[in-house]
Amino acid sequence: MTKPQSSSKDSTTARERVRQDERTLRRGLSLGAAFREFIRHPSPWLIGSTLAAALVARIIVGDWQLTDALVPAVMLALFPLFEWIVHVTVLHWRPRQLGPIPIDSELARKHREHHVDPRNIPLIFIPTKTLSVLVVILIALATLAFPRLGLGLTFLLMITLLGFGYEWTHYLIHTDYKPKGSLYRAVWRNHRHHHYKNEHYWFTVTTSGTADRLLGTYPDPATTETSPTARHLHSA
Repeated sequence: MTKPQSSSKDSTTARERVRQDERTLRRGLSLGAAFREFIRHPSPWLIGSTLAAALVARIIVGDWQLTDALVPAVMLALFPLFEWIVHVTVLHWRPRQLGPIPIDSELARKHREHHVDPRNIPLIFIPTKTLSVLVVILIALATLAFPRLGLGLTFLLMITLLGFGYEWTHYLIHTDYKPKGSLYRAVWRNHRHHHYKNEHYWFTVTTSGTADRLLGTYPDPATTETSPTARHLHSA
């Protein structure tokens, strides 16, 4: 009888420690403290290790050509549009049934939980299982879908760099780190509007007023109705 009680007490203590850590993280958060918390989670390590491996492989392969500059430039320009499309079509997917089979990805399920509790730190990150599959797919694309291995590795290097930037920016927005620069303040405000004002607008995360403005989801917050379902997607 003693062991189960001890186990229960340890579990309670662990939960209390996590809550205390999160409260500490929220108060007077510095950029350094935010980064130390950031790297405690699996997603930055998985993306970061893939990025490092891609960089080493790209240097070893060599064969630098003009397209190795063109591909990253195009990817950087299109990334806000890619963010918007994924956010709208994948993350905000409305669950469906195909006969007895539910059609609802882990990304969509976790994103709904993220809207319910935007300050829950683990829910901010791309789910580990989904991210692992994505990394395998990206490596396969880099090695098989390009005319040169070097160009494929350039693609892999750039997409993991963009992914790391996305995870860091999204995480930082949901902490209590106070925006200092005007660029980050605009990004911070844009995503906060999406979570706390209206979930039907402001879909980009690493930029503001780019793809949203292009695709008509960048309204004036002052004249936009506050949505009753921003915290509970598809509940209406």
